[in-house]
Amino acid sequence: MSKKHPVIAVTGSSGAGTTTVKRAFEHIFHREGIHPAIIEGDSFHSLSRIQFREAVKKAEEAGDKHFSHFGPKANHFDKIEALFKSYGETGTGQKRFYIHSDEEAAFHNKRLNTHLAAGEFTPWEAVPAGTDLLFYEGLHGLAVDGKVDLAKHVDLGVGVVPVVNLEWIQKIHRDAAERGYSADVIVDTIMRRMPDYVNYITPQFSRTHVNFQRVPTVDTSNPFISRDIPTPDESFVIIRFSEHRGVDFPFLINMIPSSFMSRSNTLVVPGSKMGYAMELILGPMIERMIEEKRKE
Repeated sequence: MSKKHPVIAVTGSSGAGTTTVKRAFEHIFHREGIHPAIIEGDSFHSLSRIQFREAVKKAEEAGDKHFSHFGPKANHFDKIEALFKSYGETGTGQKRFYIHSDEEAAFHNKRLNTHLAAGEFTPWEAVPAGTDLLFYEGLHGLAVDGKVDLAKHVDLGVGVVPVVNLEWIQKIHRDAAERGYSADVIVDTIMRRMPDYVNYITPQFSRTHVNFQRVPTVDTSNPFISRDIPTPDESFVIIRFSEHRGVDFPFLINMIPSSFMSRSNTLVVPGSKMGYAMELILGPMIERMIEEKRKE
């Protein structure tokens, strides 16, 4: 951890809603005049899109039906740790980009004068000097695997973790609408990821400083036949603090209508207030972080 060069990690699996948290952080950064180094977790996958498909096929032929993006075999956990450690010590490190679409390919090809395609990675490059903090958003911000321990380098860890049935519903609908995947393919992906989800994704939420868990108030008992994603108005958000001393719960309850405490370290807010609650909670944390940085 580093007061001079703080590291923030937002972690959550595909379809979990980390985009909402990212947007809340963007508002905070803009409001406070903070210039972050933004790191996308996808950029630390170890295989391109084509290589990953080939690796899945080869693993299945060898009897391994659980090769997934959630585990260490398809990721550079060591390189994420190296970046977090380097940034905390020097304010820089090595990063790259995973190209999700043809539009992103065109942008990076122009920027780098290359001929990369969607599903590939840009070359490694230095994080620009002079940023205020590092902001990671992805699958493995607080992952631990053997000697690799990302969590020990993180100054603020934020988990985004809907109850698992809601997470599956969001993934099923997103992959069908945006990627054209059939229901069978999506279910197969969920099943293939399950061991890595249990071993590498879930444990991270015990290492975070704050968790935001969306819980629907409608029936999601069979996510595989659900026609609609529960709306924010059909949800509550359970916000758990690892250290509740110093958190002004009376202020938060007063500012967020219909919120209440369910435990001494847990605040419950309406789903429609999730983004607002994030800004109220995370804003002061980041302000204190920047104040400490300026004292160094």
